[in-house]
Amino acid sequence: MARNPVTWLGSPTFPKAAHKALADTQLRQNLRKATGTIRGRRAAAVAEMTDWEQLRVAGEQIKDDVLARLDTLLVQLEESVTARGGVVHWARDAAEANRIVLDLCRAENTTEVVKVKSMATAEIALNEALEAGGVHAIETDLAELIVQLGDDRPSHILVPAIHRNRSEIREIFQRRMGVEVSDEPADLAEAARVYLREKFLTTKVAVSGANFAVADTGSIVVLESEGNGRMCLTLPETLITVMGIEKLVPTWQDLEVFLQLLPRSSTAERMNPYTSVWTGVTPGDGPQKFHLVLIDNGRTATLKDSVGRQALRCIRCSACLNVCPVYERTGGQSYGSVYPGPIGAILTPQLVGDMHDPQAASLPYASSLCGACFEVCPVRIDIPSVLTHLRAEAVEAKGRTAESIAMAAAAWTFASASRYEKAQKAGSLARFLARDGKITWLPWPGSKWTSSRDVPAPPQESFRAWWRKNRG
Repeated sequence: MARNPVTWLGSPTFPKAAHKALADTQLRQNLRKATGTIRGRRAAAVAEMTDWEQLRVAGEQIKDDVLARLDTLLVQLEESVTARGGVVHWARDAAEANRIVLDLCRAENTTEVVKVKSMATAEIALNEALEAGGVHAIETDLAELIVQLGDDRPSHILVPAIHRNRSEIREIFQRRMGVEVSDEPADLAEAARVYLREKFLTTKVAVSGANFAVADTGSIVVLESEGNGRMCLTLPETLITVMGIEKLVPTWQDLEVFLQLLPRSSTAERMNPYTSVWTGVTPGDGPQKFHLVLIDNGRTATLKDSVGRQALRCIRCSACLNVCPVYERTGGQSYGSVYPGPIGAILTPQLVGDMHDPQAASLPYASSLCGACFEVCPVRIDIPSVLTHLRAEAVEAKGRTAESIAMAAAAWTFASASRYEKAQKAGSLARFLARDGKITWLPWPGSKWTSSRDVPAPPQESFRAWWRKNRG
């Protein structure tokens, strides 16, 4: 199977990448400070809403309704966009979507495009595909620009450069922009503003993602905090929007629910600073050509899974990342995917669609199953349940392994009381390997456990034996 761009080529499995990340003390400090701040602000913003749980349930129900009627709603969206002067393109996978966007750029005779922050275009590796075709994509979101200028990879859905502190950002700007700038946030933002202003005013084509699309009117919605999106969506002559097919809401009334859920869950704001909505084209106002590229790229395959499909409810708020103890310690790049954190651990393997891929198959194990992700998810995705479901698929894909043989042997042992008691007696002999009440080393395959954990020494007498002697 060809590589799906949702994962980064050459990425190690999560355990290997995480081991390396854990040794980076600067990274852990940056992540701890950033996620802790966002987590606290989000909690305060959500606490203001007396009907927050009702909103979560409404969001869950709307998204499930969309997934159940996706075929008819997509046709309705296409008809609505077309009726208002837009053009809709359908893409089965990343390669087809990239080819469509590149052809549209070439038709406009442009070698540069400005981009609004977009997970969908990152998922299909659009920037790299455009570059290979002679078109340079310029990221206009501040964090995305930092990642791009630093020849880096994003590590967070909302704040792609969360792993960088301001001193590191200052060094990147001085090196790539050729300007002297302090590490004060306001000065860094101003340097980026000056750098991008000329691009906004001279580039003819813009590429965006979409937070939502309203099926009955054909309206596309982008939420952002900096104003760069508004510049991209109004100044260029041609606008190309790349959107996953699941980003629909049926009506404007449904959209209202998510305009309350998303800002508080992501940026901890009551309302995001910029909400841009466009419907087709309007003569003399904004881009005069609008193209909507709808991408599947594994989504319909995910939809077939009755348990895993709930990952398609995701509205990319990143709340699950900010509460995840695993993400906080390893960072987003350890996941080897455009989608990091708990949501990436369940979405990436399904979009890749191949549990024989070692990197994708390792992601469902990138969790402690503490459940914090479900508690904060604004659309109530039961991430722990999907994780265990995908772990079972990963085990099945491996076939017979030492682990599966060991589990089969354990099942055989537990099926008989006498075999179980004999195993307990034999296991108690391991106490002779203990020092100070702990076993710190076991031969293979036990070494896979003791390499990172200690094992309590088993007692000389089992509970069953004690009970038989004292209470029998």
